[in-house]
Amino acid sequence: MSITPRNWMPSIGSPQDRAIRLIHEKFDGEEVSFNLCLTINFHPDRTTPNGLPILETIGRDGHVKSQFESGMSNGSLSAYEGDARWEWEQKAFSGIYDGCKAVERPKYGALDRRMTGGGGSPRFGSSYFRLKSHMLGRTTFCYPDSFFGPKDFCVVKKLSHLVRLVDSDDPDLLDDYIEAHIHGPINVERDVDALVLDPVYQGTSVEDLADALPCEMEWHAGFVTTVDVIECHPDYRGREIVRVAKSLSNDGRLDPFICLFRRICGLKPVAESREAAGAS
Repeated sequence: MSITPRNWMPSIGSPQDRAIRLIHEKFDGEEVSFNLCLTINFHPDRTTPNGLPILETIGRDGHVKSQFESGMSNGSLSAYEGDARWEWEQKAFSGIYDGCKAVERPKYGALDRRMTGGGGSPRFGSSYFRLKSHMLGRTTFCYPDSFFGPKDFCVVKKLSHLVRLVDSDDPDLLDDYIEAHIHGPINVERDVDALVLDPVYQGTSVEDLADALPCEMEWHAGFVTTVDVIECHPDYRGREIVRVAKSLSNDGRLDPFICLFRRICGLKPVAESREAAGAS
């Protein structure tokens, strides 16, 4: 019988405790009335710098890691001293994490306030980890995304201010999220409620690796579009994206699996790529 690790909370005076207290004391707001859910969107078919499938690595380590630890990112990979991510954390948390080990730094996710099924920030991946509710107590938030150098932060009991900011901005759907910073470790068995996958990974090695993790596995409705839809909106991401969509599509259809394997397999027929992925 397995024993679930006890919930982790930062010790008084630790970098994580000081960072959370800093945001709590610096920014105002009230609690919100809707249910809160933290998610971490990512691409479950990616490989690590060592060439291992990311889900295999997470299964071996038992933890979800930051880009400072993993050397991977679903956005900008800049987790080096003096680089963009390091400098942003220095500014946001007043240098508290400057001398810390990589494992001590925050991990990034989003508040899934829209609850549309695709996670809080699907621009960073078609699948996501849904964290357990006890993780909210050691999470800070900001809006907009840290890439834009936000000035507004809060802790979970003061979320109302950020919610009003998002609603007043009425952002693009890809930017419609409140960024979350989870302070301390994320143990898959203890802290993750479920891994929610895009259904395109059913019957592949991604499903096998996900099934081996010590958390529930679920499927959402799936991300899929067509070239025709993208062609109708050339100004959304530019005409170059229309060209790319045409080159990647399979009979005019696009989903996360098609996009990945058309890219790494040199535009092989999708049926061949899907068969190879399931057998790997």
